[in-house]
Amino acid sequence: MAQPSSTPSVAPGRARRGACLLAAFRRFADDDVMHDFLHSPVALVAALVALGCLLVACFAGTFAPHDPFDLASLDLDNARLPPAWASGGSRHFPIGTDAQGRDLLSAIMFGTRISLVVGVGSVVLSLLIGVGAGLVSGFVGGRLDAFIMRVCDVMLSFPAILIALLVDGVGHVLFPGASGATPFLVLILAISLTGWVQYARTVRGLTLVEREREYVQAARVTGVGPLRIMGSHVLPNVLGPVMVLATIQVGQSIVVEATLSYLGVGVPPTSPSLGTLIRLGNAYLFSGEWWIAVFPGCMLIAVALSVNLLGDWLRDALNPRLR
Repeated sequence: MAQPSSTPSVAPGRARRGACLLAAFRRFADDDVMHDFLHSPVALVAALVALGCLLVACFAGTFAPHDPFDLASLDLDNARLPPAWASGGSRHFPIGTDAQGRDLLSAIMFGTRISLVVGVGSVVLSLLIGVGAGLVSGFVGGRLDAFIMRVCDVMLSFPAILIALLVDGVGHVLFPGASGATPFLVLILAISLTGWVQYARTVRGLTLVEREREYVQAARVTGVGPLRIMGSHVLPNVLGPVMVLATIQVGQSIVVEATLSYLGVGVPPTSPSLGTLIRLGNAYLFSGEWWIAVFPGCMLIAVALSVNLLGDWLRDALNPRLR
């Protein structure tokens, strides 16, 4: 006797999965935050710009017309060429070249990748340190709370850029001539040492409120340990403001990295970020080669501004008082 075909049973299964995905998408589209996002022109434009910058950074090796790190392909005869639409420009270099003959468009793409990696990496490290310190400080209290808050006060008494300069300088002394990922890790650490304080103070204040809630008291009565209470009960309820703060701080970290690179203490010159490109172009700004500094500066403004606008929108969207 012939076995029945399994095709009819597969089709309904796929249909059910498709219906579930469609229902999930509709619920997501009907969500209040998503509704606010779709009806906010500023948020939409900022998201598109940020997404475009992210794609350019992630796929710089694919989209870039030239490899700015290939020294064999550099030609000093192509140094300081103007954009293609200007007199003396070349269609091979759409927005011109820098003083070393590198294609400026390709250098900006790779420089954006470096700036985003350092910015996002420093925010992730700041978030891990600050959230952990804030949870412990607010939940445990007592002398430990006082000690962590005094450390935060000390860190806030110094300018963030000064601490970053100090840590980055110490890193260059401890690792002279370092290559590879070491300079980037030192730079991420330098930026993170000032960024974690905001997370710690924010999470500590929220934890002081959440630890008195009924669900936390019930967990204590049932014998749940402090670490599990902090990780499973308190942490999920304090992540909203933390995510808003992290989004805004990504833009700030990118600007700090660009500032350090502009001062010559950031990433190595062989791996130029947007700040390094602006510093190199600044020497030619008043001699007529304006494009070497202007275009990297425009890219830096686009990245930082789009991320900050997204953070501002997210802060307003998650604030129930503004609904």
